[in-house]
Amino acid sequence: MTPIQALLLGLIQGVTEFLPISSSAHLILVPYLLGWEEHGLRFDVVTNAGTLLAAVIYFRSDLLASAREILAGGPSPVGQRFGLGWAVVLGSVPVVVAALLFYDWIATVARNPVVIATSSIVFGLLLWWADRLPAQRPLSEITWRDSLWIGAAQAVALIPGTSRSGITITAGLWRGIDRFESARFSFLLAIPVGVLALAKDVLGMLTEGLGQGELGPLLIGFVTSGVSAYLVIDWLLKWLRRQKFTPFVIYRVALGCLILAVVWAS
Repeated sequence: MTPIQALLLGLIQGVTEFLPISSSAHLILVPYLLGWEEHGLRFDVVTNAGTLLAAVIYFRSDLLASAREILAGGPSPVGQRFGLGWAVVLGSVPVVVAALLFYDWIATVARNPVVIATSSIVFGLLLWWADRLPAQRPLSEITWRDSLWIGAAQAVALIPGTSRSGITITAGLWRGIDRFESARFSFLLAIPVGVLALAKDVLGMLTEGLGQGELGPLLIGFVTSGVSAYLVIDWLLKWLRRQKFTPFVIYRVALGCLILAVVWAS
């Protein structure tokens, strides 16, 4: 991998991880369209670590408050309303179960341009629909049912092209949670799953050493993905205080149609 490739792919990972347009779709399609070799597990691990670190730094106050809440033993996770920390924990369960059950299918069959295009279009239109629902509840009113619904949506996002942030925000809007708050919860929900995925991938890398010339591109990818992800989180949350998701929906539908056109023409 060249430094330019590492820079571009790190930027794509950082920008698309939290925008509702699917990072996995772009990371599969860009190398495919440009004729690049598969960038491999190591690069995926370090760029995911970069975006994870960006989210942890940005939401450090929420994470500390949630940790203190859970360690203090309250509020109860079985109540009608409960704290943000328990909501994140409960919402992380469905994706872990889905990953254990369907990992092989997701890693092989689902990495298909037609699947990516279809997911991009269908779940983009669902986001457009949900964005027009009367959603005004704050995150302080989240319930265990909300958490499970949004968590189940995150599990569906294992399908490439779906967009983890897009479908979890869609689920939040559908449950009546405010647009800004839905995005905030979506980003917080990415952290536990990101930590688990990173731990799994790091264990898979420990048996292999770095190849000659790998360190530079890995560092470039890590820094680029982390910085761009932090900036995107900050920008999107500000955007959502006054704007809808319509531009992202248009982009997703256009991207899906373009992919299908390329596949059918080839």
